[in-house]
Amino acid sequence: MAEGDNKSANMLAQETAQLEEQLQGWGEVILAGDRVLRWEKPWFPGALMGATTVLFLLIYYLDPSVLTGLSCSVMLLCLADYLVPTLAPRVFGSNKWTTEQQQRFHEICGNLVKTQRRVVGWWKRLCTLKEEKPKMYFASVISSLLAVAWIGQQVHNLFLTYLIVSFLLLLPGLNQHGVITKYAGMAKREINKLLKQKEKKNE
Repeated sequence: MAEGDNKSANMLAQETAQLEEQLQGWGEVILAGDRVLRWEKPWFPGALMGATTVLFLLIYYLDPSVLTGLSCSVMLLCLADYLVPTLAPRVFGSNKWTTEQQQRFHEICGNLVKTQRRVVGWWKRLCTLKEEKPKMYFASVISSLLAVAWIGQQVHNLFLTYLIVSFLLLLPGLNQHGVITKYAGMAKREINKLLKQKEKKNE
């Protein structure tokens, strides 16, 4: 068991080091984005939501086709991939890279690797469920897709995308400031109360 844990830890460290090397040119930008997403300053959430809202209002106003939107998105990604590694050291100053920043960059890369592993693990569990319990797999997948299709039919696609993107952008800050833990604990207590009341009624 210990040998397996050591092997997994070594693989995690190796994958993290590889990701750090790949993202080295984006280091300053990633750290700046990390500070914004974790709400290091009180006005960061408002600025984040304001920028997201302006972006989606622009998309709503221009109303591009799917092909145009996809082409523009890929073009912006290609430009960022070319310009950011070149301009970032000049904007942020590569000589200001400290040990603390390097440690935080290492933590971010480690979290990204762990998230990737979780996604792969969920996919493998889904494939295992398909092989071992095909009826349960079929029922779960079909019911989930029907629910998503119904929500998509009730809510405008762009507005629904705006809500999802906003939630994902606010999620790190909510988690960092304990908001999710607080309300999850409140919901858990309320559910426990309801279960206890139901048990008393049954008695």
